[in-house]
Amino acid sequence: MSKTTRPGLPAENLSPRGISRRSLLGGTAAAATALALGACSPGSAGTPGAQKSVAGGGGSEGYDGPAVSLAFWNGLTGGDGPIMRKLIDEFNSQHDNIKVSMTAIAWAEYFQKLPAAVSNGKAPEIGLMHADDLATNAARQVIIPMDDVASALKLTENDFPTIAWKGGLYQGKRYGIPLDVHPAGLFYNKNVLEKVGADPEKPPTTGDELMAILDKCKSKGVHGMWTSALSVNGLESQTLVYQYGGKMVNDDGMSVGFAEQPGADAINWWKGLIDKGHSPKNAAADGNFVSFTNDKAAFMINGPWNTTPLNAIKKLKWGAAPVPNIGGTQAVWAGSHQFVLPRQLKTDENKAVASRVFVNWISQQSMGWADAGMVPARNSVREDPEFQTKGAVLEFAKQLDYIHFVPPIAGVNDVLPEWTTATSEAMLGKKEVQAALDQAKERANKILVSNNKKYG
Repeated sequence: MSKTTRPGLPAENLSPRGISRRSLLGGTAAAATALALGACSPGSAGTPGAQKSVAGGGGSEGYDGPAVSLAFWNGLTGGDGPIMRKLIDEFNSQHDNIKVSMTAIAWAEYFQKLPAAVSNGKAPEIGLMHADDLATNAARQVIIPMDDVASALKLTENDFPTIAWKGGLYQGKRYGIPLDVHPAGLFYNKNVLEKVGADPEKPPTTGDELMAILDKCKSKGVHGMWTSALSVNGLESQTLVYQYGGKMVNDDGMSVGFAEQPGADAINWWKGLIDKGHSPKNAAADGNFVSFTNDKAAFMINGPWNTTPLNAIKKLKWGAAPVPNIGGTQAVWAGSHQFVLPRQLKTDENKAVASRVFVNWISQQSMGWADAGMVPARNSVREDPEFQTKGAVLEFAKQLDYIHFVPPIAGVNDVLPEWTTATSEAMLGKKEVQAALDQAKERANKILVSNNKKYG
């Protein structure tokens, strides 16, 4: 994700020591703010949904035109970046007349630079976004519909997890082709589990089982699961909001759900880890990752993008599993990377066709993307026997039937600062949990109502 988190940057942006959090549903607060650029007028591309189709059958017929160079922008600045570059190298080797060059930019900066590049006529031909960023970018005319690509490949909802397929839609138009789904997962440190007398090959599946092991850790003087007021607002607490039966944002996009009882229960559970001595007080934002990789913690709930940096630590013995059912409902936060086509002020037909050829090829070859810890979105790829060799990713994939996204509402991530403030104030004891949430709800709902008027 990869991953919401964001009192800071998404986890994909961080160095291994910082790959500990992901903010609200895969978008960034900075992203939504940066997209408020009035300069993004339709230009020669026309209004959203009205762009004319290009030749080449949405890329399905291949490309036999003159040599072209394509720019591909994304936020894959972490361990997932080299995996994508490897796939691009393979594509380039198979297409003599297409050269794709990848530029990885930290996600927050990416969502500032991309709208500006579009308005200046310097947009890359291909982009990657999280599903929860699509609606805002579509409403701002930063990206264009890709219905021709989906039609050319004869892709339907049956080819993907439903939530990932629908995550690429905005107002009835397809703006994204799903590349992956990246749900939160439970990472467990086998060295620490052995040290405290727990079974290193039997991760907990329920909240009670998890707490029983944490109690064993505490009895041995080990903080079993570090948490931080600076980063718990991400996928960790959001997963529990869903597990307790709540929603981060209600389906109509006009109000938040995080201030209801499930939101309070989620924060109280994480706060309880500190209060009960299962986590040190005042842990750093990346304390969960640092403690885990230094054999000082038994568990962390984090994003699958951590698999690459974890594998690079040779002394570390670790495993992954679905997030335990702590709240009573089997549910988990998830995001999805989706391919997008940025709007071009002057359309180059050759590049337009070649771009679609690239998206089609990567979509079909996404087995290699699983090496980045991401669950391939294509059902056919996951059903391939080779997928069974992908290690921890198989554990993340077990959760596909109960993953949760926010609704595809333009500006949905603008409420992130309010959730972040409330969780931090509550975790630090500056305000009572419900009081902090009620104040955040009042501000967040005003933002959503305002965005509904702004985006339509």
